[in-house]
Amino acid sequence: MKISICWFRRDLRLDDNTALHHALESDLPVMALFIFDRNILHELDADDPRVTFIHQNLRSIHERLKKYGSSLLVLHGDPVKIWKELTVRYEIGKVFVNRDYEPYALERDLKVELLVSKKNIQWHSCKDQVIFEKNEILKKDGSPYTVFTPYKNRWLQQFKTNASMTPGNSRSGAFLKFDHAFPELGAIGFQESAIKVREYDLSGLDDYADTRDYPAADTTTYLGPHLRFGTVSIRQVISHLGDAHGVFLGELIWREFFMQVLFHYPDVVSQNFRPKYNGITWRNHEAEFEKWCGGNTGYPMVDAGMRQLNHTGFMHNRVRMVAASFLCKHLLIDWRWGESYFAEKLLDYELSSNNGNWQWAAGTGCDAAPYFRVFNPSEQMKKFDPDQAYVKKWVPEFGTSGYGAPMVNHPFARSRALETYKKGIMIF
Repeated sequence: MKISICWFRRDLRLDDNTALHHALESDLPVMALFIFDRNILHELDADDPRVTFIHQNLRSIHERLKKYGSSLLVLHGDPVKIWKELTVRYEIGKVFVNRDYEPYALERDLKVELLVSKKNIQWHSCKDQVIFEKNEILKKDGSPYTVFTPYKNRWLQQFKTNASMTPGNSRSGAFLKFDHAFPELGAIGFQESAIKVREYDLSGLDDYADTRDYPAADTTTYLGPHLRFGTVSIRQVISHLGDAHGVFLGELIWREFFMQVLFHYPDVVSQNFRPKYNGITWRNHEAEFEKWCGGNTGYPMVDAGMRQLNHTGFMHNRVRMVAASFLCKHLLIDWRWGESYFAEKLLDYELSSNNGNWQWAAGTGCDAAPYFRVFNPSEQMKKFDPDQAYVKKWVPEFGTSGYGAPMVNHPFARSRALETYKKGIMIF
């Protein structure tokens, strides 16, 4: 029997899934497929909470598909090799995927597309994880935006006129009738993590603009991992927003801004977006980096954020800026070190946003904070955690003799950072 395959990647849902919608509208029974990519998994700890989260959501999809007399085919290995085997094992007519824009994903998809095309299998890729992708938001001269505000203005203008928000909930087609056993985590070399991904909550958006900078208020939506792995669609999220939620919508536009920056400038993964900062001489002191990682810098706001990250896989956005600035400016440690650590720990790790925000903090990226802007962690605590509720939650020894002194003096560190940056720019 000739079939269509819908290959799930970072779109772990059956509702409002564009690729699945089009697969079910095709004239062939649809097999749902997920591949645990060994090229990605080999870099992760055995109890990585993101793998647990993916596995849990795949199980939910599998259970829902059983109601249609179908199941989710979950495989583990190198995607290209697996697809070679699939084209032999099944008579495949069409493949449906939702597009991904990260460099590795683009390379992987191109290989698989070429492979299946040689077998006369149709390859259909769909836009799903963003409202606007690739070249849909460009300057008048056809070049990509590298400054956020004009990108945002153009995004909003285009959204009002011709954004496609059509949900893909069609069930006009049929899932392939087959029963495939669902693998346990141990089968792919992982174990369940003690760290859990929280459910997202959009109920507090009316107060978001007023409370979002105060970590103790804990009014964040916790939406990040759900958008990252596609357990909810961006269309569904935006459909919940009202006119008063413009600040939150702006954060979603930042996400798409960084995605298009990564798509057009893939070298930013490992290089400064602004080459003039290539001359910076980073100190890269490993013992100091370890103190930062462990939340033992002597600056309560930084330490609270790092400990929150290490214990929960989450860090409040305001605190992320303070912690990142401290690493790059106070300690003069290469932003790539911090970016890599966040990539290891963050439940909502998104390559484009993580890279873009770290380069923003370091002053090396597009539309970045100017290099001479150095957050004062103590003043940030006074302003955004005035009662020290957030700090005391994560740094219980704060205010006692058990809490260490600051590892570096702020005025000294600021002066050293400015001098180092100036010298680096001049050398370059």
